[in-house]
Amino acid sequence: MNLTIPLKDRFSYENLILLLLICCIGGLFFSSCTTPKNAYYFKTLPRDTSINTTVNRLTESVIRKNDQLAINISSLNPDEDKVYNAAVPILGTVVAGGTPSGYLVDMNGNIQLHRLGNIHAEGMTRRELKNKIETDIKPYLRDPVVSVRFLNRRVTVMGEVIKPQVIPMPEEQFSILEALGASGDVNLAGKRDNILIIRETETGKQFKRLNLEDHSVFNSEWYYLKPDDVVYVEPNDKRITEEKRNRTAQNISLAMSGLSLAIIILNSLLK
Repeated sequence: MNLTIPLKDRFSYENLILLLLICCIGGLFFSSCTTPKNAYYFKTLPRDTSINTTVNRLTESVIRKNDQLAINISSLNPDEDKVYNAAVPILGTVVAGGTPSGYLVDMNGNIQLHRLGNIHAEGMTRRELKNKIETDIKPYLRDPVVSVRFLNRRVTVMGEVIKPQVIPMPEEQFSILEALGASGDVNLAGKRDNILIIRETETGKQFKRLNLEDHSVFNSEWYYLKPDDVVYVEPNDKRITEEKRNRTAQNISLAMSGLSLAIIILNSLLK
């Protein structure tokens, strides 16, 4: 059997192979030209500088109705301390691990404490409530020391982050950078220049967008989050489209390279 290919046909094969190779190189070239731009924090921040912020980090949250408080009392009367620190289930509330223990601020803004009865906690800070309890309980305990923590304060981080989650806030508010860091940071498909914060207020919901590529965010009143804030990281549609285009171009290039190799092998066998 004669496998020799006429000169004219071999010329056509060579032209086809050359065309495929040119297309492969072109596909790789265009895919490299559409590499997404890097996104990073604080692009506008001058090198080796300092920022005088006007945001007061030490602003304390006030206690609200339906807050759940962990109150611990210690004194020189350890046996009495056990009575005050006995677990009090917060009925109607379930968290991971079961029903939490603590003190629920009722609809009148009060908590009930052993021997002290009703204490109006609504509108007070944790420090103010701590000082009040320490003062009121002195007739019953020697040198009492009181600590107050929130049990139900939290911030929700969702959207294009590595680990969307609900983050507990037992202390005061913390920054948006801390929230994103705890969630594994913004992923490659997320927008750093358009972070949405949703905040519940007495008059309704407030919405604020922060640009974390601009260092002026450090002076924003929204830089430090408040309890029950929701942080939403939007997807970067343009970047996602570019990445899909890159993958498509690379797949086409690989397919054409494979086809070219197959034609070369076939051509060599038919010579």
